[in-house]
Amino acid sequence: MPATKAPETAARMADAARELLALLEPEQRERALRPLTDDDERRHWNYAPMKREGLPLLAMTPTQQQAANRLAATGLSRSAYVTAAVVMGLENILDAVEAWSGGRLGVDVGSERWRDPQLYFVTIFGEPGEETWGWRFEGHHVSIHYTIEGDGIIAPNPTFLGANPAEAPFGGDGRLRPLAAEEDLARELLQALDGEQREAALISTAAPPDIVQSNRPRVEDGALPIPTRRLMGLPDDPAWEERWRAERAGLGFGPEQEAAVRYSVTPSGVAARALRDGQREMLAALASLYVERLPEELAATQREALMAVHGGGSRDLHFAWAGGVEKGEPHYYRLQGPRFLVEYDCTQNDANHIHAVWRDPEGDFGEDLLARHYGEHH
Repeated sequence: MPATKAPETAARMADAARELLALLEPEQRERALRPLTDDDERRHWNYAPMKREGLPLLAMTPTQQQAANRLAATGLSRSAYVTAAVVMGLENILDAVEAWSGGRLGVDVGSERWRDPQLYFVTIFGEPGEETWGWRFEGHHVSIHYTIEGDGIIAPNPTFLGANPAEAPFGGDGRLRPLAAEEDLARELLQALDGEQREAALISTAAPPDIVQSNRPRVEDGALPIPTRRLMGLPDDPAWEERWRAERAGLGFGPEQEAAVRYSVTPSGVAARALRDGQREMLAALASLYVERLPEELAATQREALMAVHGGGSRDLHFAWAGGVEKGEPHYYRLQGPRFLVEYDCTQNDANHIHAVWRDPEGDFGEDLLARHYGEHH
């Protein structure tokens, strides 16, 4: 969605960023700070386990870690911060599930551990509180980006949260599901559709192996998922590429399905205007779920922008689903409209591995803010 005004949130972000920087040693500050003009790094984002630029929690003292977490929390609602903290903690669960197999794939992640809940990196672009600046908090399955201008105009995209495992045993009959609502609300909406509506919404019999835009710095027309090895910045490997193709084939994801889920600026799926009032309310609730990842003040202004851009009832949104419709089957969905894109997939690790991202196809990383900034100051 377009950048919106949230001065109290912007002030909290600037205070938290300045507090963190004040606690850092010179070498740490050098790792954490980047100029706002470093567009290649500022637009580089990733949700895979990998070594990143910036300063990791691993290289901080406990007091510094607390300040870094405080900065991250300024960019999230209370519930979203809880979710992000649980997602980070899942690294310990993954370490056990993977038989403590550190160094898998020979990837240098910046730690002796392949799965490390301290491998989350902070980067600050520009000077906090200056005319235009930004920050990033990122690691495996958490990627938060903010660009702030002037008296508190904020661009909050992309915002990514994932979970592996998406569901795990938790206390008696309990199940730990950090992204339960993202899955359940979408499936409820799909099941509420009638014959023609569902036919329009179901764009493919098989789900893609990842979110379609992957970690591209800009939303691209015609995009398909980037192979995982390439996503992680590893060199091509014929044996691995063969496994990637086999994985896609195992999902039933062939050329026909590929064509169906390929991203297009012309949305696929069922249009909100074709829904009944109750169904449209469900779609609006699903879209709002992603907006509500933001702190309350910013979420409120973003919801207003969502309603303004999409005709008061999210009428220009489209909902598309690919893959199985029953719980436990690989699946994917997309919400798409002007200035609004959500992608969600749950296909990997026997459909127990979720990726869920909210993007602005025209304003990711504050592109509209920075275009104005550079136009006025250069």
